[in-house]
Amino acid sequence: MLQALADGILSGSIIALGAIGLTLTMGILRFANFAHAELVTWGAYMALAVLGLTGAFLGPIAPFSFGIPLIFATLVAAVLTSLLALAIDWLVYRPLRQHTNHLTIVFGSFGVSLLVRMVILLIFGGAAQYYSRTLQIAVPVLPGMRILPDQLFTLGITAIIVVGLHFFLQKTRLGLAMRALAENPELARVNGLDTRVVVRWTWVIGASLATVAGVLYGLTVQLRPEIGFHLILPLFAAVILGGVGNVFGAVIGGLIVGLAESFAVLIVPAGYKMAVPFIILLAVLYLRPTGIFAGSVGGAK
Repeated sequence: MLQALADGILSGSIIALGAIGLTLTMGILRFANFAHAELVTWGAYMALAVLGLTGAFLGPIAPFSFGIPLIFATLVAAVLTSLLALAIDWLVYRPLRQHTNHLTIVFGSFGVSLLVRMVILLIFGGAAQYYSRTLQIAVPVLPGMRILPDQLFTLGITAIIVVGLHFFLQKTRLGLAMRALAENPELARVNGLDTRVVVRWTWVIGASLATVAGVLYGLTVQLRPEIGFHLILPLFAAVILGGVGNVFGAVIGGLIVGLAESFAVLIVPAGYKMAVPFIILLAVLYLRPTGIFAGSVGGAK
């Protein structure tokens, strides 16, 4: 039971990072971007590609299975994924925003999602890949609960990112502009807010968080082109559960979804685990469509 709790918090933290980027997009740009999950996959594979060029120079840092090369690769992958997100917005979403309704953009995001997944499959193949094959020994935390050092790193970096993003949205000028655009787009434009800058930074932040989520997923599980396919329902379930546009809600929603998946394995076969986010999604839409923490991007009205 305690091990299921630890595994649920771990997977929930990864879902939370991806869900933050998705909730920012949905809250500010006001459409459901189904291609966001593929940005998670793209970021993970971009880090793998960069690591292949730099990983031979420095070994892992004990007790982790990775070292400085993976951290550097993640930063470069975040830039590359941000550029991809900006290119997709410029080529696909921006023209659709100007001439069509939000439903058409949603369908467009489906097409983008499939295209990105096929490109990844074409370049990297369909076999499972790993950042490192270094063996690790699980650290006993409590009786009946053991956690790998990489998993502890995942939890720590997630907490740091969430706290840092909270202060960014609450204290910086750009963060306040993002919150203003999410709250009332028309009023923000009337007051002279350059929405194009806010939109660009929304994509950059969302894509960067997706990259970190993808790298952490690959670090603790494995890399496959289907990462986005497996995460799409958990991400949307976390966003809707926490309240669209609410960063804190996305974190709580991600943890709830991760815990639900982990404990469900104790009751049903593991193959049915993917149905859990769908059930949560349906339950939230039926009982509380606005989510638990319906609010602004910053997490508070």
